[in-house]
Amino acid sequence: MAAEQTGSRRVTAGLLSAPLLWLLVFFIVPVLFIAMYSIGGIHILPTDPREISFDAWHKFLLGHSVYMSLFWRSIRVSLTVSIVVVLLSYPIGYFLALCVKKRKYVLLLVIIAPFLTSYLLRVLAWKVILGDKGVINTALFQLHLRSPDHPVSWLIYSQFAVMLVLAYVWIPFVALPIFVGLDGLDESLLEAAGDLGASRFRTFLRVTLPLSAPGVAAAFIFVFVPTIGEFVTPQLVGGTRGFLFGNEVQDQFTRALDWQTGSVLAFFLLLVVGILLALFGRFTQVRNVQA
Repeated sequence: MAAEQTGSRRVTAGLLSAPLLWLLVFFIVPVLFIAMYSIGGIHILPTDPREISFDAWHKFLLGHSVYMSLFWRSIRVSLTVSIVVVLLSYPIGYFLALCVKKRKYVLLLVIIAPFLTSYLLRVLAWKVILGDKGVINTALFQLHLRSPDHPVSWLIYSQFAVMLVLAYVWIPFVALPIFVGLDGLDESLLEAAGDLGASRFRTFLRVTLPLSAPGVAAAFIFVFVPTIGEFVTPQLVGGTRGFLFGNEVQDQFTRALDWQTGSVLAFFLLLVVGILLALFGRFTQVRNVQA
């Protein structure tokens, strides 16, 4: 018996060793490296401070810097994109899960299929659509609704362009957890609500929506967390008006070569994401409804 338990523990340790090693090397060590670099515990560049100091953190948190304003701008953009994406994705998941009886997985594949192409190609396609001489402005010129000398300038290189492209990117993927949550819904509960005299709208509010709430919350976090640190899309379609916190982190490491400030910004962003995920796991409990 003891030999069997020892063998079982060895098998478990062997199975866990590879993922734990991967987590240690590619997550924990880089995070510790960034944390130490942010306080001067590690120095690589000649301009790096040679002693441990919290001046960079003090300047970031207590100083009147532009970094916090960029961070709150990123929060606003992330909240807006997340809310819009969830509102647009819920009807898609609802339709596929509860309205389509046959070939719903085929339709789901059709929705996801365009996103198998390159991310950069899709973003650049939006630049063609939203540009000053793009598809939308050209249509307005031909309809004589806008002069060629005065195109709609806010369509490109703005926060609107960033939020539009991010919503376009995330909608199909956010529809997946909502679809999964609704697809596993016990339809007998909906039939019981109808038998008790509830209208379809009241059934949706009192039965369908509460039972799908965990999937909606997961979808919201699925969008909100990565969008906070987004920098590729703002760089391509945002311009100076769509500049976000993630772009500043990138600039500190690449253009300014101020790796300590970049480490402070990156570690702060990591702390925020970690706190959000902890709160999500603490206050969101997925419950299985059994008939």
